[in-house]
Amino acid sequence: MGSRVLITAGWYYMALGLVSGVLSARRTGFGQDIDVNLYDTALFNLSYLSVWTLNGDYTPARSSRSAHASLVPCQLYKTSDGCIYIMCNKEKFWLTLCDAIARPQWKEDARFSSFKERLAHREHLTELIDEALSSKTTDQWLNKLSGLIPVAPVNDIAQALENPFVTEHGRLQTLTHPTKGDYRLVANPVHASAGESPSNPAPRLGEHTESLLEDLGYSETRIQGLRSDGII
Repeated sequence: MGSRVLITAGWYYMALGLVSGVLSARRTGFGQDIDVNLYDTALFNLSYLSVWTLNGDYTPARSSRSAHASLVPCQLYKTSDGCIYIMCNKEKFWLTLCDAIARPQWKEDARFSSFKERLAHREHLTELIDEALSSKTTDQWLNKLSGLIPVAPVNDIAQALENPFVTEHGRLQTLTHPTKGDYRLVANPVHASAGESPSNPAPRLGEHTESLLEDLGYSETRIQGLRSDGII
């Protein structure tokens, strides 16, 4: 999954560089080469962690459960039937979480009084939160916590595609293939006020050969000759 995400990020950076180059050429009248590679993309995505490391004595460590480098709690936690991601990226969310999971005493615990203290005791706090959340299912906690603190389920691909946020908001599309019939795809994520980009099945082999040759100035007779000779 990580490599696929990185490749996708590379495409985005390439697209951004390309658009920036076009805008620059229109403004200045000069074109330029745009180069993007996956290594530079991965390096740039270190973001503020690279700044901390380059300018101080910060040494990032690997964290389990997709945990944030410094914010706690901000990671996956166990429920009775799976996992839920909780992100208390502001102190107020930590206080709200304590009340919502019936652990108000944690608000007064010196070990959990700030991001710094919670980071120092993350392993123990993870065990405590796991224990508290194990009393209910992921869906029950989502219903209770959503709108109070940032939370999200851990979906597989099928569950993500069946999410009402996807199915009820036009994020899927159905195309008709001339021989395979209807099939479903994820819709184009780019939306423009001038209208949606056209979505069509890939052409059959040779479907547009004649029209392309006509555009290039080939006569009908010559096209038929190429077909008769097995060239097209």
